[in-house]
Amino acid sequence: MKLVILSGLSGSGKSVALHTLEDLGFYCIDNLPIFLLRELIKGLERKVDDQALSSTAVGIDARTSPDDLGQLPQLIREARTSRVDCQVLFLETDTETLIRRFSETRRKHPLTRGDRSLREAIQLDQELLEPIRQCADVLIDTTETNVHELRDRVRGWLVGSASPKASILLKSFGFKHGVPIDVDFVFDVRCLPNPHWQPELRMLSGRDAEVASFLEASPDVIRMRDDMTTFFEHWIPSFETDGRSYLTIAIGCTGGQHRSVYMTEALGRHFEALGHKVMVRHRELS
Repeated sequence: MKLVILSGLSGSGKSVALHTLEDLGFYCIDNLPIFLLRELIKGLERKVDDQALSSTAVGIDARTSPDDLGQLPQLIREARTSRVDCQVLFLETDTETLIRRFSETRRKHPLTRGDRSLREAIQLDQELLEPIRQCADVLIDTTETNVHELRDRVRGWLVGSASPKASILLKSFGFKHGVPIDVDFVFDVRCLPNPHWQPELRMLSGRDAEVASFLEASPDVIRMRDDMTTFFEHWIPSFETDGRSYLTIAIGCTGGQHRSVYMTEALGRHFEALGHKVMVRHRELS
């Protein structure tokens, strides 16, 4: 059971880091009141076999009351002696960069008040969170870090330098019913031989062995299948490095029954064998 306590200065990138943890399979809770943290740790100890909670991340920052923040180092020490593997990740950024970020985004610092300037709010933030900073297992300075680099550093800390494999949703469809809009790539396989014109295959689908045998007898089908797998094998790692955790690929033929279904199934098996989490959907099949 792993628990990551994520903290840091407002404007240092905590939301990006928390979203990265969520993409890595963590159950994430943002701005948890500290008085609930002890109960969370006890609950995690009781649910060590619960896969949904096996990796949990909690975001804590200076929005919590100062009195509660003062209790956090003791809670962290208690967590580290429990059955929960507790680690603390702290993000920091220099003051001038934080001032520039808040000015550019025009967002309000959570500690600003009518009588407290932005610079004073940042300094108060630093003072309140210093005890947590002292407990941190990992400090990441995001002063010169963009969002992509921050994602990479969080991933690198948790899972090593390799980017996690993206999940892939493969979707077949029929052009005569419209092109899906919620996709990253659309491929048209209407140029391939159409099993619809074979009476014995017309009522079958691309998931049936007879249709697969018919299509695989065509060199064009094999060539297109190989070209598509080569394209994605080459480019998916680049998308993963850029922080993409999922890709949606749509493959269409005329009616969405034979060619697109066959190609979707074939690509699904291929990428599953490469270690990707793959989901296959056939829009036109009941």
